[in-house]
Amino acid sequence: MSKRLLLPVPLVLLALAPAAAQAQPATSPTTPVTPKPESAKGKASLSVDGGLATRKTHYFAPSQEVVVRGAVKPHIRGEVLTLYAIRRGKASKQVRRSVGRRGRYEFRFKVGNPGAVRLVVKHRRSDRLGAFRTRSETVQVVNWQAGGGARGVKVLLLQRGLLKLGFATPVTGYFDGLTANAVNVFRKTNGMGRDGYATTSVYAMVLRGQGAFKLRYPNSGDHGKHVEFDWSRQVLVLADHGKPYRVYHVSSGKASTPTVFGSFHFYSKQPGTNSHGMVYSSYFIGGYAVHGYASVPNYAASHGCLRVPIPNALSIYNWIDLGDPIYTYR
Repeated sequence: MSKRLLLPVPLVLLALAPAAAQAQPATSPTTPVTPKPESAKGKASLSVDGGLATRKTHYFAPSQEVVVRGAVKPHIRGEVLTLYAIRRGKASKQVRRSVGRRGRYEFRFKVGNPGAVRLVVKHRRSDRLGAFRTRSETVQVVNWQAGGGARGVKVLLLQRGLLKLGFATPVTGYFDGLTANAVNVFRKTNGMGRDGYATTSVYAMVLRGQGAFKLRYPNSGDHGKHVEFDWSRQVLVLADHGKPYRVYHVSSGKASTPTVFGSFHFYSKQPGTNSHGMVYSSYFIGGYAVHGYASVPNYAASHGCLRVPIPNALSIYNWIDLGDPIYTYR
């Protein structure tokens, strides 16, 4: 019987170790993974320009341009913002713009038909800037019209808009006779007929800030202070610094006693009411004067003077200085 050679266990393990080492796969050193930097947290302001506004709401005419402005923080130029115009819970319009210098942005777009429109600007998350949205602001698109006796916001904004354009009117929220005069003068200035009713067309222009009287002699007088009378439109204008300061309804001389045309200077003033019913008169040549009178129709009816409504007479009288130029023209 043959004898088997038995090796001690430690020697067996040592013999097998090189083979086991050769069987194990080689491992490469691991590269540490750098986590992506987090996007900066952003925020933005929002403001609406254009139209006419109360403390709470901006009002626009149909198809009028709306301007939305704001600034993004932090200032990362080139990031894309989206303006959403939302009607009845659905986005009716989306406009995209890139952030400009100093983080500023501006959107311009035209609103549609009457109704409420909620505006909000949003930013989708990017590698540099996180997602955010601005506060929302709701504007109203209106197709208003108004006449004598009307009250409320639509009358108040009409009066504010007319006064901003230079047309003399009270600002009370009540459509009275002087408001009708202002609307009438606005319409006469812009070739819209001679009437004191504020149509939708009148509102559309006033809400856009359009329709101011264009002076013929903007640089006349001391710092542009002078008076102009346009016979063709029966309009009297007090001008200052090259702009119409106040524009008034007026009635000039009828055909048999016409108003003189030319350039003159105010040389005399008479306060109160004289024997002819002329109220607070400012004379510019001979017996021709700008004065208040009880009757100021929508056509030339005076004896040559320039009649204005009595409630406007004192303010006109106080504004005119002796020596101020006046231009009367067709």
